[in-house]
Amino acid sequence: MSTPLTIDPDAILWSAPAAERAGRPLLVLLHGYGSNEQDLFGLAQYLPEELVVASLRAPGRNQFGYEWFSLGGELAGPAAHQQTETTDRLREEGANRAAEAVRAWLDTLDGQFSGVGLAGFSQGGAIATQVLRQEPDRIGVVANLSGFVAPGQLDGDAELARRRPPVFWARGSADQVIAPFLVERAGQWLPEHSSLTARVYDGLGHGISADTLADLRAFLDERHAG
Repeated sequence: MSTPLTIDPDAILWSAPAAERAGRPLLVLLHGYGSNEQDLFGLAQYLPEELVVASLRAPGRNQFGYEWFSLGGELAGPAAHQQTETTDRLREEGANRAAEAVRAWLDTLDGQFSGVGLAGFSQGGAIATQVLRQEPDRIGVVANLSGFVAPGQLDGDAELARRRPPVFWARGSADQVIAPFLVERAGQWLPEHSSLTARVYDGLGHGISADTLADLRAFLDERHAG
């Protein structure tokens, strides 16, 4: 059995000091592959002021930065755009282990927040969605930015199909990083398991534009994180 992954609490960036967090909605940011906790934290200043933002560092390390799960071996290079039983299994197992690490960290918060939302970019978007799938009653809202939905089925999927929590899915029409079959899966899975707000930005590659940020802000303004 593999060793559980853990979130480093000392690497977390917070938008508010500890004394100013209680009773407010929490939005957890999950960066993309090869990045770090600083990558998305700059978005906090553009998000609703009532939110407390916590930007996590992924538990895995690679030559570029940090990762939620490895993109080596069968998931490296061109192989990442080929769907096989092996690539599906690796993505499913990797996403589940990373999501469990985020959930374990959330357990340490002792209910001090009025609600919890997740926003992730690329691989982090997949992990944000996977946390929701593993524990649908805990997460109020998810933003999946240029990300995907991991393969496989989870027990929480049926609850999500019944309850349909709000999810924001944004991607660029010119994104060459996320494999087409992963985009197709997300396009099928998300409308069936959420109240989906979907945006596709013409000409945008694998990134977050000003339009993405404005739409994310509007989405969170309407729903907050609780």
